[in-house]
This record gives sequence, structure tokens and C-alpha cells, in this order.
Amino acid sequence: MENLKPAPNYWMSILTMKCPRCRCGSMFKNKHPFKKLSIAYMLDMPDNCEECGQLFELEQGFWFGTGYVSYALAVAFSVATFVAWLVLIGVSTDDNRVFWWLGFNGLMLVIIQPWMMRISRVIYLYFFVRYDADYKKSDPFKFDTRQ
Repeated sequence: MENLKPAPNYWMSILTMKCPRCRCGSMFKNKHPFKKLSIAYMLDMPDNCEECGQLFELEQGFWFGTGYVSYALAVAFSVATFVAWLVLIGVSTDDNRVFWWLGFNGLMLVIIQPWMMRISRVIYLYFFVRYDADYKKSDPFKFDTRQ
């Protein structure tokens, strides 16, 4: 029996934006998405993982599906901020506190948008590519259909 090291944590690999196949290689060329306010800079990805060779764009137009993931993350974030606002400040029909929440939530969504675009790409790729503990010996372009 080979001495394989344990698999890196699934959730930490997503949050640190690592390759889904090896969970070691970085999915983006630039570590910090907020350094430049340029879409090309924020979403600059290598074609393949530098560690295992996994192709990131599986087919042309692959990343269009990340819009659904980004939308779900934005809704979850908005629900979380509304619940926090409801608990901490409250919502009433007598004043305009709900409009202050709308402004706060909108501003926060704009601020975290670069990070949200990146994490939605990571989550979307994790739907299609599985972890391979023996990634150094297997071919990244050969798909196993026995799962």
C-alpha cells in the first residue's frame, strides 16, 4: 500500500482558490483581486494548473455558467446581511431603516464583487473536476466515467 498523504481540506481549497484536481496549484495568476480595478487582471488565469496540468477552461464558453453561481452567492450574502440588520438594528414600517439596509447591501456587493467573481469560478469548476489523490501519475485529460 502506497503512503499517500491525506487530501487537502475541500472547503479550504475552495476559499484559497486552489485547483480542484490537485488542490495545490493556484487557479489565478494574481493572488490579490483588489490590486487593480480591471476585469482582465481580476480574472487572469493560467490555461492549466502549474502543479497537475488540469485544464481550467474545459470548453469554449465554459465560464458563462458562473453567472448562476455568482447570483446564488449574491442572494445568500443579501439574506445574511438582512438577517444581521434585522437582529442588530431592526426593520420597521415607521421609518426608513430598510432603505439604509438596501444602500449598505448594495455598496457591500459592489465592494466584494471582484472576490465574488473569482470564487464563483472556483466553485463552478469544482462541480466538474474531482480531486485525484494520485494526480502525478494520472492524465489530467482522461476522464474517469466509472464514478
